[in-house]
Amino acid sequence: MPVTETIKITNSSRLDVALSERTGKTRSAIKQLIEKGNVLVNGNPPKKSGEAVKAGDEITITVPDAVEKIEKKDIPIDILYEDADVAVINKPQGLTVHPAGGNRTDTLVNALMFRLDSLSGINGEIRPGIVHRLDKDTSGVMIVAKNDEAHLSLSRQIADRTVVKEYVAILEGNLTPDEGRIETKIGRSPRDRKQMAVTPDGRTAITEWRVITRFKENCFALFRILTGRTHQIRVHAKYLGHPVVGDKTYGFKKQKFALDGQLLHAYRLTVTHPKRGERLTFTAPLPAYFVKVYDTLAAKDGLVPFDPEIILPKR
Repeated sequence: MPVTETIKITNSSRLDVALSERTGKTRSAIKQLIEKGNVLVNGNPPKKSGEAVKAGDEITITVPDAVEKIEKKDIPIDILYEDADVAVINKPQGLTVHPAGGNRTDTLVNALMFRLDSLSGINGEIRPGIVHRLDKDTSGVMIVAKNDEAHLSLSRQIADRTVVKEYVAILEGNLTPDEGRIETKIGRSPRDRKQMAVTPDGRTAITEWRVITRFKENCFALFRILTGRTHQIRVHAKYLGHPVVGDKTYGFKKQKFALDGQLLHAYRLTVTHPKRGERLTFTAPLPAYFVKVYDTLAAKDGLVPFDPEIILPKR
């Protein structure tokens, strides 16, 4: 059934930006809903998707049922948790989250449609259930919505910054100090539109870090992101002068290890359950190739091998 939600605006913004942040839908999808008459601002249809909204405005958005057009496919995935409302996945490196471009069948969405009995339709037929994303070559924990009510709840939590997303990475060199916070604006790179960069006209991006292990030429760090910009940790790591090891886009040209992608892993995710209201934390164990590089660096520098119970911080 179609889902209707009323959203109260708290800060001045563009209409499409405000709705994208609160629902998890793309701005192009929001534009389509506006053009079809599924969005009202203070009871009136907006003239355009980019019009300004201010604190106190009420937006009513109706999301119609999605039409299933994406092929189901039996792709092995690691389901960490599942109930009637959500599923939590440990996404492997190399798996794209949703169909796009020339890849319409070998994505996480195709696997989810095969494995799960339901997915939210609020993000359209291309991205059913997808509330947030991980880069293709970033592994780790993701939460998926199995119905539209759960999707809206999780999207609100992300917009309100109550979802805690923690990542671990091995970086080039040694990041200093031991703990820190970086706040910049991230947008499309003016030199390469396929890449992201710290730019003066981008969107605010906030990342906190904590160095856990220092090797002679690398470090193992925990990151917590307070915003969800594209490639945020990878861009911030490069900006700080310590890109993620194995990053083919933002990393060093010469790599010491033969890797298929960056050593960046979504380690821990904390959310409020959409129905039960309880706070839940999910963790995804580090993949074997990640641990192998850690242990290689540790052995070289006379440190103990990786042990998650000892090395990874508890909440």
